[in-house]
Amino acid sequence: MRRPLIAGVSAAGLVAVLTFGAAVAPVRSSGTSATTGSSVAGAPASGLAPASVEGLQKHLRRQPRDASGWAALGFAYVEKARVTGDTTYYPKAEGVLRRSLRESPGNDTALAGQGALAAARHDFHAALRYADSALKANPYGERAAAVRVDALVELGRYDDALEAAENADLKRPGIPIFTRLAYVRELRGEVREARRVLDLALASATEPGDRAFIATQLGELAWNDGDLDRAGREYAEALRVSPGHLPALDGQARVRAARGDVKGALADRAEIVRRLPLPEYLAGYGELLESAGRPDEAKRQYAVAAAWARIAKANGVDADLETALFESDHGDPKVALRAARAEYDRRCPAPRSGKMRQCSVHAADALAWALHVNGRDEEALPYARQAVATGYRRPQFRAHLRAIEKALGKRPGGGRDLEDAS
Repeated sequence: MRRPLIAGVSAAGLVAVLTFGAAVAPVRSSGTSATTGSSVAGAPASGLAPASVEGLQKHLRRQPRDASGWAALGFAYVEKARVTGDTTYYPKAEGVLRRSLRESPGNDTALAGQGALAAARHDFHAALRYADSALKANPYGERAAAVRVDALVELGRYDDALEAAENADLKRPGIPIFTRLAYVRELRGEVREARRVLDLALASATEPGDRAFIATQLGELAWNDGDLDRAGREYAEALRVSPGHLPALDGQARVRAARGDVKGALADRAEIVRRLPLPEYLAGYGELLESAGRPDEAKRQYAVAAAWARIAKANGVDADLETALFESDHGDPKVALRAARAEYDRRCPAPRSGKMRQCSVHAADALAWALHVNGRDEEALPYARQAVATGYRRPQFRAHLRAIEKALGKRPGGGRDLEDAS
């Protein structure tokens, strides 16, 4: 039996992941394409190897009353969308998961699958409800536990997410839970503990995909700390154990660009968008092309990113966060602000007290930046401060805060209030 990772260690420790398919693949949320996990992870979130779509379809033609088979096919469709970026798999997943529940009402695997699908579509409130229902039916369900942590993280309920991750670690310890626990710790600013637990998780990992995923998360920690050398080593290790691992390739591209190796970064970016043309990858490639004096090629990448958002919406994805970030930097500021407000309000209902609501740092940053590009910096500042107040060290958040403070003529760092909040 696997022991909880935090047994004998401080329960405070970790970093890492959000999902796209929640219980299918753990992923570090970047505040962009959460339909694929924001940064697509290469490691499965359960100890079960994903079955192929074709094999499951063949099996179900022979055994159409197999509820577990229909649930597995639902997970397989969500996973297929993750690795291809093709959101047309979501309606298919929805249909077969409903079929599973018709064959076996209340079965926890299908409920967990519905939670994974809801998370992939950015409906995190629904994801949480499905996960809770699945765990009520089976308190030891690993996939449902992973979905629950992911949903709480994306809703900005970090204390609840920590409790959920620690409880899951006690019941079903393993890589999917370890990495989620780590991400919660990183979001809370507990970087040292996050790194220590990821190191322990790496020591327990045997599969190349798991090892590559964890090494990439360690690279992200170093990147957020501004340690390019360590980040580069971690990304290189991930690519060594799992050549072509996309999140590591993305990290490598960022390190190369930061070091002035634009040619190498462009090659990495071109390979990434060829394999998985998601908005955050396309926008990153476009920005790099612009910096290299190739604006026409950059515009083509932005056009593809905008088209992806339209297709995703047609397949049930709430793509407002992606839209807000993309339009703020490359499109229509008014569209960006509408999308950012919609995302913030959807994730974080207003409290009755009238105080500023608790919310996801990614939603807060997106709203702050959208307000800034619309020239509304006084309104933007509280949201920009909220995005960094947990201690999460994402460089983009800090850069946005500095830009907003500069526009207001304030001292960088926001004064004593910001220091206390951090």
